[in-house]
This record gives sequence, structure tokens and C-alpha cells, in this order.
Amino acid sequence: MLITQEFVNRLSKLDKICEHFHLSLQSGNDETLKRMNRRYTTEQFKEIVDRLRKTYSNVNLTTDIIVGFPGETDEEFEKTYQFLKEIKFYKMHVFQYSPRKGTRAATMPNQVPAEIKEKRSKRLIELSDKNQEEYNNQYIGKKVKVLWEEEKNGMNKGHTSNYILVEREKNKNLENTFEVVEIKSANKETVKC
Repeated sequence: MLITQEFVNRLSKLDKICEHFHLSLQSGNDETLKRMNRRYTTEQFKEIVDRLRKTYSNVNLTTDIIVGFPGETDEEFEKTYQFLKEIKFYKMHVFQYSPRKGTRAATMPNQVPAEIKEKRSKRLIELSDKNQEEYNNQYIGKKVKVLWEEEKNGMNKGHTSNYILVEREKNKNLENTFEVVEIKSANKETVKC
């Protein structure tokens, strides 16, 4: 609830803010969110996403999702899937719920079997990979500013201000320098110049 319009307006005036926001959603279904004791709805979450996308033209959004929280039905998971498909996060960090001793969730009824959690997790990872590749592909032919961070396996690696991993063959030590480069190719993991 921190990300109000006023907050985003003030944030957008700062020069040193990167256009990447990690918003931990956990589930795209309101009933599951209630069982998780989250104090927001999918509608409120989408308003935040829309607010950020209207303010930042190249915003990149990532999230965390838990599949198989106790009581998550096939219908609830499908609502989560459709919500995530609509939001189109750049990357989703998908976790399978695992009971932790001493927590309320560990004693909840309707624990989801491991094979169902695995199947749901795989579906969301495939969606995440598709979104990431589509997002990266839109940068082919465009110029971006990169902060080169490391040299590894003969490649310079760095990130754009909106969290895209950029690689190029090492031709000199570029660590801790900025450079504007043109993107020549892309895949789900990186873009290359």
C-alpha cells in the first residue's frame, strides 16, 4: 500500500531511481491471498502495476509467487495464472509452498500434493520465461545505457537501469563504467550487443 500515486510522483522526480520494481504478489487469487493473511487484493495490486507503468515508460516488474498454498484449488490456481498472464511480469520467482513447523499454514486442511505443486510451478515458470524473452526481444535494435558490472567467461556483463542483463564479448575491462550500446540479439536470459 506504500505505492500510492503521490509516492510514485515523488519517486519519479528522483534521478537515481532505476526503472525496476520487485512487487511480491504471492498469489493472483483473492481467496488464496486471504488464507495467506495478505492485506491486499489483486485489484489493488493491479492498480499499483498500472500506476508504475503509466509513470515509467520502460518499467520492468518482477514478483514472487507461491504455488500450492494449503487450500489452493485448480480454479484458484487458474485465476492466478490468468492474472499473471494479464500483468506480464518480466520475471516471476516461483516457489512451491512447503510446510514450516509451528506456522498456522502447516496445520491447515487441504494440503496440496507435491505433484500438483510441481505441475503448477512448471506452468508459471514457462509463462515467466515467455514474458522475459518477449520483453528482451523488444530491445533489439534499440540503444540502452549499461552499467558494466563484471567480466566472466570472456564476457562483459552488466544491467540496464530497468534490470535487463546485457552481455558482450570482452574487449577491455569495463567494470564499473557506463556505456550506451545497441542491442543486436536477445533471448530469455540476456540481451547482447
